[in-house]
Amino acid sequence: MTLWAQTATVAGTVLDESNRPISDVNISAGNTGTTTDINGYYILQLVAETQHTLTFSHLGHEDVVLNQLILTTNETFEFNPVMKTQTTQVAGVVVSPRGEKYVEGIITVDPETVRKIPGANAGVENILKLLPGVSFNNELSTQYNVRGGNFDENLVYVNGIQVYRPFLVRSAQQEGLSFVNSAMISGLEFSSGGFQAKYGDRLSSVLDITYKTPVEFGLELEGSLLGASATVESISKNKKFSSITGLRYRNNSLLVNSQQTESNFNPTFVDVQSFLTYRFSDKVHLSFLGTYSVNDYENEPLTRQTNFGTLNDPRALLVFYEGQENSRYESGLAALKSDILVQDNLKMTTTASIYHTQEEEFSDLIASYELGELETDLGGEALGEVIQSRGVGSQFSRARNQLDALIFNLTHGGIYKKNNATLEWGARFALEDIRDQLRESEFIDSAGFFLRPFEPAFANNQPEEPFTGDLVAFESVQATNFVKTNRFSGFVQYSEQTQWGPHDIYFNLGLRAQYWSLSGTGFDNTAQSLISPRGLFSIKPNWEKDVLFRFSVGSYQQPPFYRELRDLSGTINPEVEAQKSIHYVLGSEFSFNLWNRPFTLIGEAFYKDLSNINTYTVEDVRIRYAANNNAEAYAYGVECRLTGAFVPGAQSWVSLGYLQTKENSNDRGYISRPTDQRLKFAVLFQDYVPTIPNLKLYLNLVYNTGVPGGSPNNSDPYDFQNRLRDYRRADMGISYIFADSKNQYPEGHWLHKLKEFNVGLEIFNMFNNQNSITNTWVRDVDTRNQFAVPNFLTSRVLNLKFGMRF
Repeated sequence: MTLWAQTATVAGTVLDESNRPISDVNISAGNTGTTTDINGYYILQLVAETQHTLTFSHLGHEDVVLNQLILTTNETFEFNPVMKTQTTQVAGVVVSPRGEKYVEGIITVDPETVRKIPGANAGVENILKLLPGVSFNNELSTQYNVRGGNFDENLVYVNGIQVYRPFLVRSAQQEGLSFVNSAMISGLEFSSGGFQAKYGDRLSSVLDITYKTPVEFGLELEGSLLGASATVESISKNKKFSSITGLRYRNNSLLVNSQQTESNFNPTFVDVQSFLTYRFSDKVHLSFLGTYSVNDYENEPLTRQTNFGTLNDPRALLVFYEGQENSRYESGLAALKSDILVQDNLKMTTTASIYHTQEEEFSDLIASYELGELETDLGGEALGEVIQSRGVGSQFSRARNQLDALIFNLTHGGIYKKNNATLEWGARFALEDIRDQLRESEFIDSAGFFLRPFEPAFANNQPEEPFTGDLVAFESVQATNFVKTNRFSGFVQYSEQTQWGPHDIYFNLGLRAQYWSLSGTGFDNTAQSLISPRGLFSIKPNWEKDVLFRFSVGSYQQPPFYRELRDLSGTINPEVEAQKSIHYVLGSEFSFNLWNRPFTLIGEAFYKDLSNINTYTVEDVRIRYAANNNAEAYAYGVECRLTGAFVPGAQSWVSLGYLQTKENSNDRGYISRPTDQRLKFAVLFQDYVPTIPNLKLYLNLVYNTGVPGGSPNNSDPYDFQNRLRDYRRADMGISYIFADSKNQYPEGHWLHKLKEFNVGLEIFNMFNNQNSITNTWVRDVDTRNQFAVPNFLTSRVLNLKFGMRF
């Protein structure tokens, strides 16, 4: 009577041997078939009461064949095959099961590695900072620099939806949680430059995150001295509706209290995220991503003592505080996305999202300081204490900053595949409505005298004549801005895999176009149009050695976001235009066996030609732009990463990179940019005890040379090019695995109901290195010299943790 009464359904998720979902797996049953989506999920309708043979095939994997499958009417059968890697080498550019991403110059990272590797801010960003082109010298921050760019030059997508970082955060300890919830991830792809036209309009990098689509119920709980999280996965009986929801809480007190400033610190960082999917059919899916987060930061600093100087001239800075800081960052995101498989080779998507954030920073702080000499007599009772003052003063800082931002996005995308060719296109409209009130002031009292700003000039004939001028803040910003931006952008790109004689090649050609307009209160409307061509070429020579070469070149033009329009006085400059960069990236991959285990050596050399640059300064994680386009710059470097099974069954890697980036402002000559991180060395290492394989060790080791920074306020960067100290840090984690997929227990055992259970400890900053990200500048009364007192980051900290999954 109806077709439904005569059909049955097969659904599930296709996984590889590491339990990672595999996309684009071909599933055939006679004359019908389908493919898995980006989450490895598939759904296929079959004629009921009939024998079928299902074949799962994917390049680089052995076929999985399900014979003699007979389903009853309306039955839903769940089948989750695990595809094994082929042992013989596969010809063609796609040289491994996940190799397609390699020819495109995109790095993939196993989500399980993201969840296991320790760090003060464990998660995706913690792993990215172990890659050769990615760095930042602050373990409390989730921000990162890529190949000489800053935080604002990085794109982040979650299931194709662009996400944003807070606007007003000025210190890493205010950040709290990363947007990305590691427990919800099923896929992670990252490109540090030369990426395709479909990936947007930022200058430096793109991070593309995919959240899970559950295939069964699951509950995951994690806890540590830094916070706790819970993740729930569910799916309906008919397999049409699935959901994954994560709740996280974090408290940074353990880390912040290890710093040299004693304080009453009360942070509350909470967020909840939910990803829902409904499958109307095997061709039409509707998904929803919703997030809500609150960062409530309360800090009452009390005292601080920092010892610095040399063995012959040791000094100390003592600070006594009054007042407190109260900051709150509240944001929410709602996105609705439809996926329609028009034909087996044609897929179209439409996404609508809205992001709203309300941020406020209120602070009143008085810092009274004393700069003194230390007692060095080993037999003295006052050893290590200040015995003579060389400078006294105070600083009063006040802030009343409030921001309200509403961002709406509407996007459409499509992908058409035929044989070995792929055509992709997309269009996007974005509306940004920003309302910002900026009120900051800082008064400085040095040795009993208030310091006035250098401009405007003033006459002071003391002591002959009394000075009767008003007390003026040394630094002051007062601004109220109402800004709206409309952005239209689109792209089209074509890629193909083919033969060039005996060699396999892959190429991608794309074009982006964008138009943006700016309007608001107190300035004239402006607009700009941009076109950005990009291309990539990869070749796998027909050699005995497994080697791949690739070259990419492209134009990347980044129109200013709100903060890039705001100058140091807080005023909007509507004349700011898009910053421009041309990327040249030459890379290679060499796969080989070492100790009878697979390894890959990945190398890249890059050059970035930058123009129309908007110069900036960085203090901790706060970027302040000059809001101009009066500089040109360049960045170049070489990188390599050796990845493989240094220990059987556990992936590790070693990264090494060299970078130089400089800028020329107003033809004054080239100087190092704030992100000029010359040398980078990083190790991600996983190990286990051979006689106790469930006892695991994870090591995260980073060495970065110092970047320019820590200069006094209002200093000219051309007069001050000192560098901060090198950043050295090692974090180690030790876990014991009581239960996982390889360790299950019979009914009646106390671990029977647990799919996963582990406990462990983490040692952050294992060697207790003193790293710093900024300096405090204090004047010596006698010599009138200014001393740079380093603001040290976290010291050695012990953290306990557990994780379980039902």
